[in-house]
Amino acid sequence: MSADVAAPLPGEKLSSLPIGPFRAADLASYAEASGDDNPLHLDLAFAQSFGFPSRPAHGMRLLAAFEPLLSDWRPDLMLIGLRGHFLTPVFEEEIATLSGRVAKIEPTETGYIAILRLMAHTGSGAPALMGEARLTPAAR
Repeated sequence: MSADVAAPLPGEKLSSLPIGPFRAADLASYAEASGDDNPLHLDLAFAQSFGFPSRPAHGMRLLAAFEPLLSDWRPDLMLIGLRGHFLTPVFEEEIATLSGRVAKIEPTETGYIAILRLMAHTGSGAPALMGEARLTPAAR
């Protein structure tokens, strides 16, 4: 790990990134790749029986979409932790918007850890996910 990589500044914002729309075929592909074949994400009638208008996208798919946003923002940093709380479903055919902001920088013996607050919003603007990413300078 290299300590000479300049730390981001607290308050610094990432560019927002729209993702989706989440199509039925995309939900099925993600289910197959992840092993999460919960019928809630795959069976429209099943999802509607829970009061949903359509199939919700997998929450972990939404969380995983932050990785390219983070690596595009600072390719000199390496993602070491990612977590999130799912608040509102993002449904099939909907676009979600990802965003983030540097919350703080924690010094370490070998450099620092940047802690970012992450947000995803549904197409209607409702908060879909609130999360945290931890990044550190990548080895050179």
